[in-house]
Formats: sequence, C-alpha cells, structure tokens
Amino acid sequence: MSFAQLGSFTVPPPTNEPTKNYAPGSPERVALEAALKDIQQALPFEVPCVVNGKEVRTGNLDKQPIPSTHAKHLCTFHNATPEVLKSAIDGALKAQKQWESLPWADRAAIFLRAADLAATKYRYQLVAATMLGQGKTIWQAEIDAACELIDFWRFGAHFVQELYAIQPKSSEGVWNRVEYRPLEGFVLAVSPFNFTAIGGNLVGAPALVGNVVVWKPAPAATYASYIVFKILVEAGIPPGVIQFVPGPAEEVVGQAIAHPSFAALHFTGSTHVFRKLWKDIGNNIEKYRAYPRIVGETGGKNWHVVHPSADVKNAVMQTVRGAFEYQGQKCSACSRLYVPRSLWEQGGFKQQLLDETAKIAVGDVTKFTNFLGPVIGRPAWDRITSTVAKAKEEGAQVLVGGGADDSTGYFVQPTVLLTTDPQSLTMSQEIFGPVLTVYVYEDSKWEETLDLLDSTSIYALTGAIFAQDRNVLAQTAARLRHAAGNVYLNDKCTGAVVGQQPFGGGRASGTNDKSGSIGIFYRFTSARAVKESFAGLQSWGYPSNLA
Repeated sequence: MSFAQLGSFTVPPPTNEPTKNYAPGSPERVALEAALKDIQQALPFEVPCVVNGKEVRTGNLDKQPIPSTHAKHLCTFHNATPEVLKSAIDGALKAQKQWESLPWADRAAIFLRAADLAATKYRYQLVAATMLGQGKTIWQAEIDAACELIDFWRFGAHFVQELYAIQPKSSEGVWNRVEYRPLEGFVLAVSPFNFTAIGGNLVGAPALVGNVVVWKPAPAATYASYIVFKILVEAGIPPGVIQFVPGPAEEVVGQAIAHPSFAALHFTGSTHVFRKLWKDIGNNIEKYRAYPRIVGETGGKNWHVVHPSADVKNAVMQTVRGAFEYQGQKCSACSRLYVPRSLWEQGGFKQQLLDETAKIAVGDVTKFTNFLGPVIGRPAWDRITSTVAKAKEEGAQVLVGGGADDSTGYFVQPTVLLTTDPQSLTMSQEIFGPVLTVYVYEDSKWEETLDLLDSTSIYALTGAIFAQDRNVLAQTAARLRHAAGNVYLNDKCTGAVVGQQPFGGGRASGTNDKSGSIGIFYRFTSARAVKESFAGLQSWGYPSNLA
C-alpha cells in the first residue's frame, strides 16, 4: 500500500536539548524529587513483552534490582519465550510493507513527537527510572535519558532528510534518482544497560528509514527501556514496527539471527559477545535472503596522554571527570593515563589528581550530593574488585581509593593505580569501573610513549591529548590517527554530543558507524538507483559503428 506525497516537507532545524541543572530549589529538582518518590512508592513494576501492540505475560520472570539498594528491585519483567519471539518476528515482517510505504514526513513526525514527549511529559520519569535502575546520578541521568535520547530522535529526522536529499546528476533527456530503501527483513536491536538513550537510538535509527525492529533491552535497563518504548507507542509507532522482547540474550538473539529474514544487527555491548555474534551470523550466512548488516559499538581502553607543555589543572580535572563519571561505566571512560615525569611530582599533577579524587562522594544516587553511585550489579562489583586485587599482586600501587562495599549497594571507591609496566593488566584490559591506571613516562621518551599507547590495547574508541604546544597537538593527533575513533584536544575523552561529535571507534571497539550523525543511517538502507529516459531510442547502433 502506498500513500500520496503531496509536498516536499522540511523537518524543524534540530538543536541540542538544553541540560537542566537541578540546582537546589529549582523547578526541575522539585519535579524530579516527586518522580523519584512516586517510583519508590509504586515499585516493583511489572514489565511485559509487547508484541504486535499487545502486552504478553509469559510468567517466565526476572527482576531488575536497584543497584544502590540491592535488596529491592525496580521491576519484574516477563522473558520472551521462543513462541513469543517467533510471533514478534512474524508480526514485524507483516508490518514492514505498510511502514516503509508511509510517507517520510509521517515517520519523521512520530519521532519528533516522541522527542517532545521525552522532553516534557516523560522527562522526570525517564531520569528517575534511569537513576534508580541503572545507578546514575541526576546529571548523568539527565544528559542520557533526557538530552541524548531527545537529540537522537530530533537529529535523526534531520539526518534522514539530508540523506534522502543526496541525489545523482542527470543528463539531457534523462532523470536519475536514488531511493534509500529499508532493508529486506527485520533489524535486531540489542541495547546495553549503561545508556537509556542508546536503546532509543538502536531502535530509532533503523525505524526512521522504514525498517521494522525487534528490540531486546538489557535486563539491567528494562524499566527505563520500557518507558522509552511506551513513549514511541504514544507518539504513534504502529503495532509491530518495534517489538519489545526482554529475555535471556543467548536464546533471544540466537533465535533471531537464525531466521532467514534477519537483515541487520544493531548492537551495543561487550566485545566478546559482539565477536561471537559476528561468527554466528557468518555461520548462518547461507540461510539469509541477503547479507546482513552488522553494526556494533563495543568496548574501549581509553586514554589521556599528557605532554610536558600541558595545563596541569585542566588535564587533572578533565581526567577526574573522564575516568570516574558514572563509575567508569561508559565505553568511552578514561582508564589509562600517561603523564611525564616532569609534571607528575614537581609539576603537581600527582597531588592534584589524588586530592581531587579523594573529594569524590560515593553513595545512593537519591542523595544528590554524591558524585558517584553504584556499579550496575554483583558481576560488575566482583570483576572490578578482583581486577584491582590482581593489579596489586602484579605490583601496581594504589594511590587513592581501592575500597568497595556491597553490604547494601554495589559501591566501589574511585581508584587511582600507579604502574611501572605500561602493558600491565589494567593498562591493557577493559575494566568498566571507576579505576584509573597511571603510567609515568620519561620526558625524553615522548615518541616511544605514543608507540606504547597505540599498541598496548586492542581497542580504539576514545582518547585525549593534553598540550599547549600547537605543533604537539597536530603531530600527536596525526600519529595516533587510528588509536581512537573520537579524539579530544585538551578535553576529556567522554561526553560525545549528538550532532556535534559523531561517536564510534575502530579496531576491537566496533564498526565505527558514527551514531549521532548521518553515517549511521546508510547502514540501514539499501539504495536503488532509478534511471528514467524521456526520449525514445531510434537506433541501436552507435556513431562509431558507421562505415
């Protein structure tokens, strides 16, 4: 079924959603406090699967604990069974034809309305759910569940409009044009716990260009993801276009990628899982109707490198934020720091870093003065604490932090380690926690240090260069061209903003398809070139064939 397109429409110019400050006594703090109270009084919530617009309760239940107070859980959710997932895939494929035929302006309007709903009606509910369920402080939840989510949808509509406008040239008597078709089949979106906004983007980017999506959210982000899904439904997403199927990753994903109509994977999560999925998709390649697109963003072992010319205070403050915000549970978080000996002791870098880190308050996110909350759960707490213990056994020195407490919540103190081995465990392997390892290099070995930085880790997601010497900034950025997909000059290696810093990394960090930019939308379209001739052909021969 096709619909008439009776005009050429332009979406409103996007601007980044302003961040609310939540200062004491401000209207937004009052509203957030009320939202937190409402959720805490009503929990635990029940979250169903939603397939073809209908809630499905399988009775196969799991809980989403509250990491600040793990004796409580935010919600109980129904896991999708194989029968439910089959119905979700079949329903998505059935919905595909009408969805892709819907005029672009109508698809765009749904996501623009969803952005406005997230900015207004649902803002504080989203922020509160992300704080409680995923252990984020006010600021971290605001920039994620509110601002970034809103930006993904508003800028996404703008980027798709730009994509559709990219058209070929035509010659006399010919009209050439390109259609950016959705993929044949369904997209599987597998979203992580650490960013509510990523879930909204993993489903939103493919759906904006006419794809249907089966969404498996992370168990530790189920409730906030469910709110995102309900926003899209209220905004007008037709039943079946996005299917919401919480469930065990191995079973849900395995069944989905074994389906002949599996068309694409949109994934954010661990490197190990992504690599396994890539292999599994490869092993299934003869089952598929077309070659699936594989789009993924995984881990990082992100770095700050400080040149002797750097502004020490700025480098210290940027490192504290980059390493410890959201407990280091960002794929972009700084976890290795290279500092010249001339700045480390005599230049005051060490003392400032330790003093500032020691000031950080850690605790329940509902106490707003805490700068850090809990890590996401028991497996994360065990992994982080055991990694610090192994680092100490290797000879690393704990300069500050190192403590942890799991009696009521999964809390880990921000920790700074000092190592003399630039390829040690915590300099090379991802930790995903509030642990920063420092390596002090000799000033005369700047070039060798850059080589070490570039070769130590399998990852290449984010990095930051601190120097006041312009030549150093330019030369270092060029030398480390492949060491990070996002590089920052005199700024921390976290905090990419939609529409400003397209995000993604290379090497083991992912496919670098740059979410938050037009680039991501190419991956979920299959272009068709159309040539139309207006003048008939009078002869099959060419002038060169004449005698």
